[in-house]
Amino acid sequence: MATEILMPALSPTMEEGTLAKWLVKPGDAVKSGQVLAEIETDKATMEFEAVDDGIMGRLLIAEGTAGVKVNTPIAVLLDEGEDAAAAPATAPAPAKTAVAPSAEVAAPAPTAPTALAPSGARVFASPLARRIAKDKGLVLASVTGSGPHGRIVRADVEGAQPAAKAETVAAAAPAPAAAKTAPPTGMSAETVMKIYADRAFTEVPLDGMRRTIAARLTEAKQTIPHFYLRREVQLDALMAFRAQLNKALESRGVKLSVNDFIIKASALALQAVPDCNAVWAGDRILKLKPSDVAVAVAVEGGLFTPVLRDAETKTLSALSAEMKDLAARAKTKKLAPQEYQGGSFAVSNLGMMGIDSFDAVINPPHGSILAVGAGVTKPVVKPDGTLGVATVMSMTLSVDHRVIDGALGAQFLQAMVEALENPLSMLV
Repeated sequence: MATEILMPALSPTMEEGTLAKWLVKPGDAVKSGQVLAEIETDKATMEFEAVDDGIMGRLLIAEGTAGVKVNTPIAVLLDEGEDAAAAPATAPAPAKTAVAPSAEVAAPAPTAPTALAPSGARVFASPLARRIAKDKGLVLASVTGSGPHGRIVRADVEGAQPAAKAETVAAAAPAPAAAKTAPPTGMSAETVMKIYADRAFTEVPLDGMRRTIAARLTEAKQTIPHFYLRREVQLDALMAFRAQLNKALESRGVKLSVNDFIIKASALALQAVPDCNAVWAGDRILKLKPSDVAVAVAVEGGLFTPVLRDAETKTLSALSAEMKDLAARAKTKKLAPQEYQGGSFAVSNLGMMGIDSFDAVINPPHGSILAVGAGVTKPVVKPDGTLGVATVMSMTLSVDHRVIDGALGAQFLQAMVEALENPLSMLV
């Protein structure tokens, strides 16, 4: 029997995507695990694998189609010997409707009662596995998936025994929350365009990344009570230590940047002040144990914040190599969602662009973000009271006051200054 292949949710927050490229054509034999297509989410291009064997029937969505909602049929998979004429008709192409940056997008409705677990979480299963489960009266939430990313496939449900009817799951699922009223978005596009009707301009439509950035930053500034703490740090000892290390590591092709030291110092400061290693989770605070440090990376049309996990346990050279790899793949949009989601804290460094200081916007659900400026030569008063010259760098910590109070943020910055002004301590 022909089964529909649905647009997958390739990340927990994905609601729609662009079908960038088909890697199969009608009539091709398909094996479980074979890559069928490349799908673009708001920030990454990812491969979509088959979860069942069969013959490729119709391709319902053309290459390059944007705005394809999760769970929309995109192709038809046939059983061996099945006639393609029996496959469902081509699905209508999704409308390419622009969405206001801060507008709330409704989550896609499940395709069957078994698509939700009792907790309300989505259960990922192939169309064939879903149909077999329905015929057997299986609750998909009770089945452990063996497919890619835990997806439930045919083999998982064929040997499973019915435990409860699908209606039980539907009854147990929580009632959908009432729709929220979208916050004010300012002037409409039509109003703004009328103001500039007599001026030459180019209209730039929002792509998925820019729309996501606009929505998240609007959410951050409207809902997060930001406050800011500022410190200066003298970098002369760090610069001398860095030059010494780079000379010793030259034969290995390793070259440490100031940013590598900042990442390491941040990771150690999160361990020294563990109450700052926290995120806001709606009605509670989650305190993390490892130091997972996100780092802002500028890419064409936006930015990524790849996450260096367990940064407190890694050497400076390991952090440097990992950061270079993540930044390179970010620029080509080849990061997997788990590589740029998570963490409790972020670093945004514009010092290499000549910016002395700035205030960064917190990336929810993070509890804070550190804005790093350039190292500038300044007159300073030395510990002995004499006047001298030093390379001074500004740091601004943007803090979510729901998570971190002022005194706690000050302790974190103090730990940062101590690590950066005594760089040898980061090797201990």
